[in-house]
Amino acid sequence: MLKGRIAVVTGASAGIGEAITRELVAQNAPVVMNARRADRLEGLRAELGAEDVCFVAGDAADPAIITQLLDRARETFGGGTHDADLVVVNAGRGLKGSVLDSDPAQWESLFRTNVIAAAHLMRQAAARLTADRSTVTQDGPWLKQPRDIIVIGSVVGRHLSPFSSMYGSTKFALHSLVEATRRELAPKGVRVSLVEPAFVKSEFQSVAGYDPKWFDGVQERIGPVLEPADVARLVTHIASLPARVHLGDVLLRPTRQDYP
Repeated sequence: MLKGRIAVVTGASAGIGEAITRELVAQNAPVVMNARRADRLEGLRAELGAEDVCFVAGDAADPAIITQLLDRARETFGGGTHDADLVVVNAGRGLKGSVLDSDPAQWESLFRTNVIAAAHLMRQAAARLTADRSTVTQDGPWLKQPRDIIVIGSVVGRHLSPFSSMYGSTKFALHSLVEATRRELAPKGVRVSLVEPAFVKSEFQSVAGYDPKWFDGVQERIGPVLEPADVARLVTHIASLPARVHLGDVLLRPTRQDYP
């Protein structure tokens, strides 16, 4: 159980982000949600209960929205003094195609959402999570309360996929940002983890522009594919580990998936 933790989740209006929100609440961690679609967030808040969730709607790549998100966590669930200690960097989008055949008009938006937004949240979260930790000793009080930044990447951020290489390049970039940030924050007792799912069935495929028949073929070949709840359970497992233990990089695939 994650009672006593305060969580923030971006990209929470659907798919993996929604599933993570539900799982965190089930584990007794209050959540501040973020996504662009305020109506979807309001529906989720109404379902899960205002005592457990609230939200800040807006663009996760806007530093002002990130500040509002983290402030809301402190004010609503932290009594005005305690910041979120479980930050899930999930907001992202896909794009069908490679450098050669993807839509170049979408490249900047892709990188802004998948890389710049993640960097802003990681930066602001890190500042708050380390504000009281100039030094950390091996037997210090930090061991009593884990602090986590958990980033949702992708299998194609590690294993090249020609049919989505532009999207994959953003996840390659995210992988390097996470590892560099882990090295900076580990000495202060803050865990930075990367979760890299493979095929997950959600609205991601249609938004990214993939042909439904193509995805049906993928499921026929390697299915059953992952569900958002599978990723959510892994996220809560990482966060529930003792503070001395860090599960830093996990690649999650459907059992029958061979590539990528």
